[in-house]
Amino acid sequence: MMMDEDVEQASLLSFNDRPRAFPNMRSKTYSPLIFRILRRLNVRVLSIILLICFGVIFFMGASTSPIILFVFTVCIISFLLSLYLTKWVLAKDEGPPEMVQISDAIRDGAEGFFRTQYSTISKMAILLAFVILCIYLFRSLTPQQEAAGLGRAMSAYITVAAFLLGALCSGIAGYVGMWVSVRANVRVSSAARRSAREALQIAVRAGGFSALVVVGMAVIGIAILYSTFYVLLGVDDSPGSMSVNDLPLLLVGYGFGASFVALFAQLGGGIYTKGADVGADLVGKVEQGIPEDDPRNPAVIADLVGDNVGDCAARGADLFESIAAEIISAMILGGTMAKKCKIEDPSGFILFPLVVHSFDLVISSIGILSIKGTRNASVKSPVEDPMAVLQKGYSLTIILAVLTFGASTRWLLYTEQAPSAWFSFALCGLVGIITAYAFVWISKYYTDYKHEPVRTLALASSTGHGTNIIAGVSLGLESTALPVLVISVAIISAYWLGNTSGLVDENGIPTGGLFGTAVATMGMLSTAAYVLTMDMFGPIADNAGGIVEMSQQPESVREITDLLDAVGNTTKAATKGFAIGSAALASFLLFSAYMDEVSAFASVSFKEVDIAIPEVFVGGLLGSMLIFLFSAWACAAVGRTAQEVVNEVRRQFIERPGIMEYKEKPDYSRCVAIVASAALREMIKPGALAIASPIVVGLVFRILGYYTGQPLLGAKVVASMLMFATVCGILMALFLNTAGGAWDNAKKYIETGALGGKGSEAHKAAVTGDTVGDPFKDTAGPSIHVLIKMLATITLVMAPVFL
Repeated sequence: MMMDEDVEQASLLSFNDRPRAFPNMRSKTYSPLIFRILRRLNVRVLSIILLICFGVIFFMGASTSPIILFVFTVCIISFLLSLYLTKWVLAKDEGPPEMVQISDAIRDGAEGFFRTQYSTISKMAILLAFVILCIYLFRSLTPQQEAAGLGRAMSAYITVAAFLLGALCSGIAGYVGMWVSVRANVRVSSAARRSAREALQIAVRAGGFSALVVVGMAVIGIAILYSTFYVLLGVDDSPGSMSVNDLPLLLVGYGFGASFVALFAQLGGGIYTKGADVGADLVGKVEQGIPEDDPRNPAVIADLVGDNVGDCAARGADLFESIAAEIISAMILGGTMAKKCKIEDPSGFILFPLVVHSFDLVISSIGILSIKGTRNASVKSPVEDPMAVLQKGYSLTIILAVLTFGASTRWLLYTEQAPSAWFSFALCGLVGIITAYAFVWISKYYTDYKHEPVRTLALASSTGHGTNIIAGVSLGLESTALPVLVISVAIISAYWLGNTSGLVDENGIPTGGLFGTAVATMGMLSTAAYVLTMDMFGPIADNAGGIVEMSQQPESVREITDLLDAVGNTTKAATKGFAIGSAALASFLLFSAYMDEVSAFASVSFKEVDIAIPEVFVGGLLGSMLIFLFSAWACAAVGRTAQEVVNEVRRQFIERPGIMEYKEKPDYSRCVAIVASAALREMIKPGALAIASPIVVGLVFRILGYYTGQPLLGAKVVASMLMFATVCGILMALFLNTAGGAWDNAKKYIETGALGGKGSEAHKAAVTGDTVGDPFKDTAGPSIHVLIKMLATITLVMAPVFL
């Protein structure tokens, strides 16, 4: 027995002693063109350019509103803090050479795929921008826009510029998420050799850098657009000029651009990461019986690359577009309500969402910095539960959110017409904050193996693969109930609080209900930066575990990274629950904003959609079908990609038998190339379906309505499609996200030694469940978050076409 262990150790040493076990995927490190240009500039020249840019930004802010100045200031300070976090993380050591080699291979693969993927997305975005330009040059204008002298050409250029800026910012948000994760992973691995708390702190601060940049860019992007349009269009209260209440409608292109990029980023990244993961698990774990992230598995580098492009880059773009869509819809509803109530200075109601997210940057920064490392790294402290540490930071952020939200409502939403309205809206925000906390707790309950649902699922694995699948599906279906009840209570409570705020129109009818739900949505997203930090923590910890396994570190180090990885799975599931909850509320707002926009363009009241009309009911059916077809295509894309990976890994094991004995090196780059090519090819079909469906349905039924004498039929059918797709999408995403997360953590629970541990029959059944859940939780589920918001933003942009 001792002789076998000595042989194994010798073979491991010979494997690690190879001069370059993990070659670069490309000959040189990639960075975007803009960063390469900036690096070549003289420091003084760059400083002058930055000062001029800041001067222009602050001048436009000062010309618009003091509130915008406040937003600009907070965003810039948050960017400076994110630079400090980056410097702090990058100052940490990268560990021994074998760790660095693996990290370099992951970084090269991730940056190579990102470059190709976003090159494809940018070409599609430019094509779509041209289509939008052509449509807007021939569309109708609202009476307010005509009165202000805003011509069709100007309207078209504004919408296209907003769309392209939203797409660009969304792409940068994705790149930032990926950039930090591929540099932090090896530093977390190295820190895990010393203490769990230090590894946790590095992963959290790396995630915090990305979160602050993503949220800050969403806020400052909209603020810059708003102030630019305000100054260029000469907005004021005089007759014949554009009213400030109508300005937010010009921002809808920004939200659509962000959603467009986020959808393809999530689809492409999700197909990449899960195609590699499923292929690696099926052959490595099930057929060959080797551990997860074992260096002998040819697909392991592709799997680790996928964590960065799927979980980090895609989630950064996802949260960016969530915040952008929510801010824009709330600004539209705030402007509409201010107009109905004839509020003298409506800027507070319109700019309120920007201030809430500015405070989000402040309080989330405090939450991130509250997570400290051990005072003396040389002293081995007992391993704490990382989830408890993260929860403390989240609880602190929640408390600060309640305080800053109350202060924001008193500052911006106080009006002489209804002196107590601000307090009603503060309560709406509290409803949103409680909803966010409830969603995080529900997701944690259904996906953390400390709780009964996941343990029951793990127990089902002991009786076979089939019972594991049945238990996982039933758990996912059950998990939709509590979130739906929470959303329902939140929407009704916020609407009622808004309606009783005392704000009424000229006929004495309460008008604050919809804005109340908008404020609740802002409350829910008021801790978005900290939640995104917890989400980014997951894939960074997962990558760190892979690097530790591949570099053959001691078991004690792997135990620390396994613990962080299991917590990361739970935080990712909680973030997805948070994302779908905010998507539900944001979609309700966007739906209301769509109806307001149709009313503005048609000059006819458009407040109700009658589903008893056959065509409108059919629109609802088509919306429901879209969710199921989209999910099917997304999961099928992962399945096809995984099949290619499985065949390639099997081929390498057969043709290179020395791989299993560490005598031959797997061809990692071949699997990376297969997965990258498949992901780019497979993301097009479901993405095109999502974009084309509402436009085609709206145009077909507009023509049908013209010939059957039914005005606004196209707009009504699209509204029904949007409504049904949102409801179906919420339920489908909840099911897919929770079932996938539970399957993953049931496997992790068994790997802790329960029910026979690694290699047991229960473990093999749990691996099968995990592979089924992979496309659920990381491809189809997160893509539906983006889909339901993109459907709403695309209908906002295309609304005039349906009339």
